[in-house]
Amino acid sequence: MENFALIFVAIFLGYALSRHNDFAKETPIILNQFIIYISLPAMALLEIPRLSLSFDVLIPVIVAWIAIGFSAIAILLISKFFKFTREVTGSLMLVGVLGNTSFVGIPVMQAYFGDSSIPYVLMYDLLGSFIVLSTYGTFISVYYSSAENIDVKAIAKKMLTFPPFLSLMVALLFIGTTFNPVVISVLSAFSSTIVPLALVAVGFQLRFKLPKEDIKPFFSALGVKLIFAPIVAIVVVYLFSWENDAALISIMESGMGPMISAGAVASMAGLAPRLSSAIVGYGILISFFTTWILFKVIM
Repeated sequence: MENFALIFVAIFLGYALSRHNDFAKETPIILNQFIIYISLPAMALLEIPRLSLSFDVLIPVIVAWIAIGFSAIAILLISKFFKFTREVTGSLMLVGVLGNTSFVGIPVMQAYFGDSSIPYVLMYDLLGSFIVLSTYGTFISVYYSSAENIDVKAIAKKMLTFPPFLSLMVALLFIGTTFNPVVISVLSAFSSTIVPLALVAVGFQLRFKLPKEDIKPFFSALGVKLIFAPIVAIVVVYLFSWENDAALISIMESGMGPMISAGAVASMAGLAPRLSSAIVGYGILISFFTTWILFKVIM
């Protein structure tokens, strides 16, 4: 209950601050930069070494890629069926496919599964969602906006120099290692900042405008992201008979609301910015209810 109280209070504070003139529009960007460069790397270095070397570590990655892949296909088919514009299709291929598996995923998974879920969440996010955002997300934004040629080298460089990804690679080398108490204390202090800062940033960026012409693509995106994706994850887990925390956490992660970063990419590429923001804003709030239902179904 305490974790959910923190989630809603922090999001409300962020939304309230966004209405206050004393806070710059760049506030969520600054908060997210602190999380990306300091909080997430610290959390990866703190939590990943606590994993044991087993196949369970790979389950979140496998589920993430399969769920994302099928979601992208579903969005493409729905867009063709409803004859959405190129701009709207590009938006849905981002916000209807990629989930908020770290900024919202971490506090939600902590609420349901405790701190032991964090290593699996990080595997799902950094080796799943993040890599897909860096590669697929970049391709979609360029392809549907037709603004420039795709630079494969730039995409690879961006991915390989991303601080949380680098810290994950380093952390994997220390699996099974117990750090000095001083090191653990420092990493714990920095990693503990991710939840309040991330949720305040989420609240700061929430937007709730939805014109009539956006209703079909809006519900299409959230239908795929919040319902179809977790169903795909459940099927994958069932087919492979995975019955452990890694599998359950992977299913829950697949049902997280739309990724804020994906919405930002869509907006910057000119892919239905208003629609993208609405899907992310409403989607995050709705996901708190849908993930609760999902948790009841799989437990």
